[in-house]
Amino acid sequence: MPKPTIKQIPIGPMMNYTYLIADEQAGVCAVVDPCWDAETIFLEADKVGLKIEKILLTHTHFDHANALEPLFNKTHASVFVNVAEAAEIPSGIEKVETGDGYKIELAGLNIECLHTPGHTPGSQCFLVNDSIFTGDTLFVDGCGRVDLPGGNPGEMLTSLKRLASLDDGITVYPGHNYGSSERSTIGDQKKKNPYMNANSEGALL
Repeated sequence: MPKPTIKQIPIGPMMNYTYLIADEQAGVCAVVDPCWDAETIFLEADKVGLKIEKILLTHTHFDHANALEPLFNKTHASVFVNVAEAAEIPSGIEKVETGDGYKIELAGLNIECLHTPGHTPGSQCFLVNDSIFTGDTLFVDGCGRVDLPGGNPGEMLTSLKRLASLDDGITVYPGHNYGSSERSTIGDQKKKNPYMNANSEGALL
């Protein structure tokens, strides 16, 4: 399996990250969480010769998906969303409903969906080789809120423990720039992130 090229794009007024996951040899990429500015996202891919073939949503909150419709209209890329939030996708956008363990093929890359509810019912992370895109489930030094509609502290606790069970060397790419660095590792977060070591639901509130 080829090693993916990853482009981290800081974007928008809420310190979001959109990502490009690319198989450069094949000249294709997937966009993770298209938000705020579809044209900027498209140009980031286009300027290095990448065709946007897939769009992956960690969840459907507006600040992670408010550029979905214009980017889809421009690229007609396949959209992947967890089945629990598929109804949130605007009509007219063709979507693929994912579940835990679902595999997304991008040329020579294999992207695995990990269902990690807690922030929202359909929150999911994307694992490819030694990198994971965690949306609002896991931040550097923090985790997503569980007090919004659809949030569930018990499910978040379970999801964080699941992420903590992954290999320590996996690089964490979060959905927002809310921590001490742009990215981290599972092992580093197990040492430094208090939410990764929480033992009760109350510790997440």
